[in-house]
Amino acid sequence: MDADVIVVGAGLAGLAACHELVTGGQRVIVVDQEAAGNLGGQAFWSFGGLFLVDSPEQRRLGVRDSLDLAWRDWQGSAGWDRLDGPGAEDEWAARWGRAYVEFAAGEKRSWLRQLGVKLTPMVGWAERGGGTAFGHGNSVPRFHVAWGTGTGVSEPFADRARDAAKQNRLTFHHRHRVDQLLVEGGRVVGVSGAVLAPDDAPRGAPTNRTVIGDFTLKAPAVILATGGIGGNHELVRRYWPERLGAPPREMITGVPAYVDGRMLDIAAEAGARLVNRDRMWHYVEGVRNWAPIWPRHAIRILPGPSPLWFDALGRRLPHPALPGYDTMATLKHLRTTPDLAAYDHSWFIVTETMLAKEFALSGSEQNADITNRNLLGVLRSRLGKGAPKEVAAFRDKGADFAVADDLEMLVAKMNGLTEQPLLDPALIRRQIEDRDAQMDNPYAKDVQVQGIHNSRRYKGDRWARTSVPHKVLDPQAGPLIGVKLHVLTRKSLGGLQTDLSSRVLTPDGAVLEGLYAAGEAAGFGGGGLHGYNALEGTFLGGCIFSGRAAGRALSGRN
Repeated sequence: MDADVIVVGAGLAGLAACHELVTGGQRVIVVDQEAAGNLGGQAFWSFGGLFLVDSPEQRRLGVRDSLDLAWRDWQGSAGWDRLDGPGAEDEWAARWGRAYVEFAAGEKRSWLRQLGVKLTPMVGWAERGGGTAFGHGNSVPRFHVAWGTGTGVSEPFADRARDAAKQNRLTFHHRHRVDQLLVEGGRVVGVSGAVLAPDDAPRGAPTNRTVIGDFTLKAPAVILATGGIGGNHELVRRYWPERLGAPPREMITGVPAYVDGRMLDIAAEAGARLVNRDRMWHYVEGVRNWAPIWPRHAIRILPGPSPLWFDALGRRLPHPALPGYDTMATLKHLRTTPDLAAYDHSWFIVTETMLAKEFALSGSEQNADITNRNLLGVLRSRLGKGAPKEVAAFRDKGADFAVADDLEMLVAKMNGLTEQPLLDPALIRRQIEDRDAQMDNPYAKDVQVQGIHNSRRYKGDRWARTSVPHKVLDPQAGPLIGVKLHVLTRKSLGGLQTDLSSRVLTPDGAVLEGLYAAGEAAGFGGGGLHGYNALEGTFLGGCIFSGRAAGRALSGRN
């Protein structure tokens, strides 16, 4: 045997497993098809959001949260409906969901702090839901952001792996692509595959797939932490669910190209069970990156509650398809409304005032103030006047942005961003004027305007994420900005079915001895701990939690 455990994948889930394995005295090999510069995987590029329950940060902002409330929200969002019969796809998913919410309400924060992950004082209110008490959505703000954004979460684990390598307790095999799981006597005993040519491409950029050799490595256990399918549009389309209509003809991509999903089918060939492959999480507020790193590189706008959202034909979206409320409901509306199926885009119309305070961008590189842990910079960019510099750069350079001083000129520019002019300026004006008529009082019948006033009652949103309620056509709030929005591929919510020790199961429900899975490859645990919806801040945490479970199980410490 070459090691006690082989970890396939050097992203956050794999690194979390490595931390536990090394701490438990195991000899570890890490195999990854990318170079050392990509250590940390997708997590490095993330905003660094972490789902926590009843945290000190929440309490300081006046948020009352509890395990009971969070679990009600989680169940309402997950909507697990594959629980009956032998081999139910959601059997382990629901157990993982409960265990994860308990972790988020328990030791998650203190454990991460011990590892060097620190949090900013602000807590965001993501996925506010569909408007019912028991249904999708966060009842309260739970989206905590790490100092350092994604790097502040991934690098503490990466640093520990690097230190373990210096101490000869862990060995990296970069540029090694696993093509097969080795099975002997019904047990996974190792991996084999191709050695790829060296490549010094920048982090996140595509690398070559030139084969210069082969390899075989053996160990009593293998952990798959190889991510999902978000970078592989062919697989996204293959498993796109009928309930979401037809997939868009054109999508943009929120993850590097190496997030290709290839290990999932390789695991299935070795006897593993894949479940809930039709569950996926794609954003509808994607814009093309004006400085792309990977193919079709997309950035997601994380909007506050005020932007006006219009479909491709210029009609305001209905509740709950509102900014920051219900991602899947919005995607479903845009893809299943009959006269919208031919179009792949929608629109935000905002004022400069809204953009400056309510537009945040996903990604560590899009939030230099937080990534560099510059408190003064955060105060200036988030609480001061004017848009953060990264947001302003997209406004000025982004291919999906149009700016004008009056509405008719704005609509003309927006029509110039599509193959044919679909927007009627008179229709747009009428809807905006109707909305603006709701702004003279601190209450309204318009559901979105109600949400703006509700948001302002929360200190965190009032200070940093929700602009003072105002009329879109107020010249003092201008200029006006139109943003063409695309579907941005991101996460797989299904994957390899695992028990609570991260052991991979077979189609008949037995344990596939020697094989473990963590992170997105395991649907973040059990093959789908999120169910149909995510509450946000749960992807990094799901990688950490499932990787930790795998490492602890193999170290005898679970």
